[in-house]
Amino acid sequence: MENIAQVNVGIVAVSRDCFPIGLSKRRREAVVEAYGQGLYACPVTVESESDVAMALSDLQVHGVNALVVFLGNFGPETPETLLGKYFPGPVMYVAAAEGDGDLYDGRGDAFCGMLNCSYNLRLRSVKAYISDYPIGTAGEVASQIRSFLPVARAYLSLRELKIISFGPRPSDFLACNAPIQGLFDLGVEIEENSELDLLSSFNAHAGDARIDAVVADMANEIGSSPYEGILPRLAQYEVTLLDWAESHRGGRKYVAFANKCWPAFEKEFKFVPCYVNSRLTARGIPVSCEVDIYGALSEYIGLCISEKPVTLLDINNTVPRSMFEKHVQDKTDYLLSDTFMGFHCGNTACSLLSNPHMGYQLIMKRGLEPDLPEPDITRGTMEGDIKAGAVTVYRLQSTAKGKLVAYIAQGEVLDVPTESFGSIGVFAITEMGRFYRHVLIEKQYPHHAAIAFCHCGKDLFSFFRYLGIEDISYNQGKNLPYVGENPFQD
Repeated sequence: MENIAQVNVGIVAVSRDCFPIGLSKRRREAVVEAYGQGLYACPVTVESESDVAMALSDLQVHGVNALVVFLGNFGPETPETLLGKYFPGPVMYVAAAEGDGDLYDGRGDAFCGMLNCSYNLRLRSVKAYISDYPIGTAGEVASQIRSFLPVARAYLSLRELKIISFGPRPSDFLACNAPIQGLFDLGVEIEENSELDLLSSFNAHAGDARIDAVVADMANEIGSSPYEGILPRLAQYEVTLLDWAESHRGGRKYVAFANKCWPAFEKEFKFVPCYVNSRLTARGIPVSCEVDIYGALSEYIGLCISEKPVTLLDINNTVPRSMFEKHVQDKTDYLLSDTFMGFHCGNTACSLLSNPHMGYQLIMKRGLEPDLPEPDITRGTMEGDIKAGAVTVYRLQSTAKGKLVAYIAQGEVLDVPTESFGSIGVFAITEMGRFYRHVLIEKQYPHHAAIAFCHCGKDLFSFFRYLGIEDISYNQGKNLPYVGENPFQD
């Protein structure tokens, strides 16, 4: 995907001057060998503050944008933390386990040094990635560095992200209204525009020479459809958004959209934008519905972490008991309260649907063109059951008072025919009922959830921690009550 950062990771070994510097060098070389290609080894081993400047200069020359500070022995507290303070990108700290067979001249005491390092990082307010157990052999450290890459990629990408919105946010959708201060706190830029700006640009793209090629690509993707007559207008809209992204990204490298999509949209543009939203998101440019700015941000984070298409769905409706008993009850250990249906009008990429097909927005047709026998301005959804498989349901959100919070829950989409419309699937998350009550309701999260199509909760949690998010909720087991949960159950 071209809309996210590429990580060029480098490693710098540090050494305390009363320990053999050769020990750190040898252990660094062993890590580089265990890692394989793609890890730049800085030749400067840092013992003093003057070494810090030399190391940072070397890293800059070699284009390193993510740094691993490696305590090959106890490590020098001030220089090693100044590395993290002055390096302009994400930084990881990790230390060497003993294992060289020599506990006299070959003992490094990095296990102890990591404690002093962490204290100094806090003193200097240095943000650092530290794994669950940041001590290891060469192979184990190499594995920990690989776990750092998704966090580094997401961090670098957010610092170069601009979210472009076309609003205003829908009336009576206050849940999608959240303060934008949190975006700036994260280093994300935002450009808020009017629907009229978008309509004016769309009209200016009438007859654009690229439309025919986009129509052909769409037709190849969806096959024959009774609603394919809407493709030229959808193609015109796609070209409009892509051109807007290019001309309005400014000093940022990456973009995401948060766009108004109803009800005036259909009356003026003469289609629903869902299919275009799905196509751009599949290309790594999220387009959230209903001007959900933090939904777009959440989608973008999932793209960076998983490097796969994501989607944004309503945590929408319960699974009928009859459907649960027929398709789920005897095949899994899930309870009915563990399940729900995730739905949106038609914004999910074709590759994520088991039977993708173009449709129309049934709910909108009822309100906008109830008397027409066939849909007209409500055409343009991408519909189908979401493919069965692992998912992570998550969101980064600002509260009404401006505090950044997040949740993560891993689960799966079940292989159950939904017998419904839109982009939709039957989801199962262990203890979803309690999570729904004591996280989603208790903490006033909106109805939109970002969906990553893999289990990436570990990386998301690490990334949110790296951002400094203190309130990260997850679906807790029965043996772990939520704050405020009534302990007296029937």
